[in-house]
Amino acid sequence: MGCPAILATMIRGIRPLLRGSTYSGVLFAYCGALASLPLLPLALLPALSWRSAPESVQIVLVLLVWAVLVGVVGLARPVRRALVVSARRLLRVPLPNPVAGRRTSGSLGLDRWRTPIWLVLHVAVGWTGALASGVLFIMGLSLPGNWLGGEARASLFGTSVRVSGGWSWVMAAACILLAVAVCVLVTKALRWSAPRLLGPSAAERLALAAERELLLAERNRIAHELHDSIGHTLTAATIQAAVAGEVLSADPAAARAAMRSIEESARAALEDLDYVLGVLREEQSGTAPTRTLADLPELLDRLRHAGAVVEPALSGELAQVQGTLSRAAYRILQEGLTNALRHGAGGPIEVRVAAGPDGLDLTVVNRTGARTGPGPGAFPTSGHGLPGLAERVRLLHGEFQAGPDGTQHWRLAVRLPVRVSA
Repeated sequence: MGCPAILATMIRGIRPLLRGSTYSGVLFAYCGALASLPLLPLALLPALSWRSAPESVQIVLVLLVWAVLVGVVGLARPVRRALVVSARRLLRVPLPNPVAGRRTSGSLGLDRWRTPIWLVLHVAVGWTGALASGVLFIMGLSLPGNWLGGEARASLFGTSVRVSGGWSWVMAAACILLAVAVCVLVTKALRWSAPRLLGPSAAERLALAAERELLLAERNRIAHELHDSIGHTLTAATIQAAVAGEVLSADPAAARAAMRSIEESARAALEDLDYVLGVLREEQSGTAPTRTLADLPELLDRLRHAGAVVEPALSGELAQVQGTLSRAAYRILQEGLTNALRHGAGGPIEVRVAAGPDGLDLTVVNRTGARTGPGPGAFPTSGHGLPGLAERVRLLHGEFQAGPDGTQHWRLAVRLPVRVSA
């Protein structure tokens, strides 16, 4: 091994001695050891009641009872949470918070004892490290008894070591380095064991994965809601503004009606946006704005103010379609009508909603080709509208069709399974 390799090895060996996380980890270990001291008087009680036992047996008994008491403390959930937070900050170990709520089935077996085992290990490593490093530091400070040279004597556990001359300084430096090395070993032992004993168990990892899946599903749902609501509002508002500009001089009343429709659409979109941003920021937001089939007439009126000709055909007991199905149906029709405004040729838009005993049929048909009505002829789109609709329908176990209907029309047809309430 050449000199550069030896130098690199020495640097790698010295680097842990210079890290602040090494000594914060030692502080964490020593604090755990000190926190166990209040349990020591309780651990002495069995030994005091069995005075006839040999001294070695009494010492072992005290240590065993002390370890059991420390482990029992680790069964409390607040202790586990406090240990996780402390290990994350002082040991610099990335540990997720314990899963809140009731215990999982896996916590009734070995997983339940992971925290007590960690706590006993924490206390044992803390006391061992504290005693070893403390003795080494004391030896390192006491060996140079004669600061100008001469003879120094150190005694450890009844063994006397005599060092003379300048060797006392060498031995003192060696003891200090060994004490620091003990600190490194203590921190490494705790850093190695923390993820295995304080980290999530198999059952907790499943619970965390389920929480992440629910969060992703909620984020996807919010993205769909935002796309449907804001996209429709901006499309309608753009067309309504164009209509207002066209008729401002010739028909001020119609222009004012278009501007009022823009105001109403923007207000509804702001409510949706406020709710969505509150959820994305994980804040306590207000109640989610719910748009259902009961709001369909208002949606159709906004389209008429935008200059579109809407021909609705509603049949069946729509009022009995409730909950998620009604909200999903509204969003599907909203997206279909938005696409008709964006890409249609300006002719009449046919809207058919039929509620039957076993299904809800939604149909939107519009003319295709160059746009002839007022407003812009094309709108930039993200391309996620129809795929988002298809996914929404699939989650509701429905049927989805979208495509040309003949040579001059585009047809969106959706059938959703429905339960009509009594």
